[in-house]
Amino acid sequence: MVLGTTSGAGKSWLATALCRYYARQGFKVAPFKAQNMSNNARVVAGPQGAWGEIGSAQYFQALAARAVPDVRMNPLLLKPEADTRSQVVLLGQVSEELSAMPWRGRSQRVWPQIAAALDALRAENDVVVIEGAGSPAETNLHASDVVNMRVARHAGARCLLVTDIDRGGAFAHLYGTWALLPEDERALIHGFVLNKFRGDASLLAPAPEDLQRRTGIPTVATIPMQWRHGLPEEDGVFDMAPAGADARGVVHTTVAVVAYPRISNLDEFQPLKNVPGVRLVWARSPAGLAGADWVVLPGSKATAADLAWLRAQGLDGAIAAHAARGGRVLGVCGGLQMLGEALVDTEGIDGNAPGLGLLPLVTAFARGKTVQPTQACFGALPGAWGALTGVVVAGYEIHHGQTAQHPAMAAKGDVAREVIPGLAWCNPAGNVLGLYLHGLFEDAAVLRALFGAEAPTLDGVFDGLADALCTSFAPGVLDALVQ
Repeated sequence: MVLGTTSGAGKSWLATALCRYYARQGFKVAPFKAQNMSNNARVVAGPQGAWGEIGSAQYFQALAARAVPDVRMNPLLLKPEADTRSQVVLLGQVSEELSAMPWRGRSQRVWPQIAAALDALRAENDVVVIEGAGSPAETNLHASDVVNMRVARHAGARCLLVTDIDRGGAFAHLYGTWALLPEDERALIHGFVLNKFRGDASLLAPAPEDLQRRTGIPTVATIPMQWRHGLPEEDGVFDMAPAGADARGVVHTTVAVVAYPRISNLDEFQPLKNVPGVRLVWARSPAGLAGADWVVLPGSKATAADLAWLRAQGLDGAIAAHAARGGRVLGVCGGLQMLGEALVDTEGIDGNAPGLGLLPLVTAFARGKTVQPTQACFGALPGAWGALTGVVVAGYEIHHGQTAQHPAMAAKGDVAREVIPGLAWCNPAGNVLGLYLHGLFEDAAVLRALFGAEAPTLDGVFDGLADALCTSFAPGVLDALVQ
């Protein structure tokens, strides 16, 4: 099990790397995270042939493990809709009952399903790589814990505790976390891991030895900072992106993704960071769109609220001006809904709002949620997005609401061109495109059509992560953890 001293310490990165490391040793491997809080989700297999959602991190960990992703790998997913409210997804399906319950009241309701999912994965696999959440030593959460030490105790897991040394205070974080754990839980920790290290390793002495003297636990790995490991960031917008120049130092396309507060599925843009000559930036104000060739409105877990935020920043006018100049605009899922004329919500799902008016569409929200993998072929697109004509793309849908032509505007002949039936529309000029399909830039055919380039494959990314472990861990440690 991988535990962390804080959020962002590197738990997901290390768990993903361990999945590929053990898979390469010939083990049958599965990932597991009891509870994830993220608006980055993927569509995977559920019980009785149904499709369900899990956190993107566990989806990628399953691929790293060379396993088929399924909902048991992340039985509880919390998707924040506001600062004090989350949609609760249990075993892949939205539970309105659990979503309405107080946070502290959920643990006893969900623990039996969490434990059953973990037990099933342990029975079916040689190795299960478990990821914790946040810190295991938060004393205000310990009594209702279902993701950290309760899971570790249930599985008898051998735990690694990882810290981000780049933040500073790493040894204090490690010692403080260990000291706050009860004695029986301390006994499950088998090693400390220093992550994101930059500098001269000889300067670490004598801290690792002193920490071991105080705790009895060795520091088993020092992992260098991985600037371009290729794995999407899990928890939020990652602004420390590389410049994106190609081998000649040329940036030919700047893509500005609007980073509203409830942005979702931002991990699908990771491949753009790896395409030579493409520069990816996150925009929170009109100044962030300056010089952009493309403006992207990504998915949102609260479309109406994020649309209101966008207007408050003055981004609505900047996006409209960009489109009027012929600049490319792409809306994905919630971003597609924003591009239309109106959001209509008679069920209290998301909220009513006027749209940006760049496509003559209207979206009606309903209680039913579309969750499914999808493969489709683009029809004829005019103008700037014309390179996608005839391209077959595979992706996934996760959305409330259905979008259609605005009836009054359609009656006057003002319609959007439907380039994938029920899924994608563009304006007559061909520079504004909206679609429900997530995963566009994860499709190699799309990258070839738009850029004539390839991004690194996920398989290559996973192998690179595993290679980093081989040079960072003390000899024999990783093998001993599974013996």
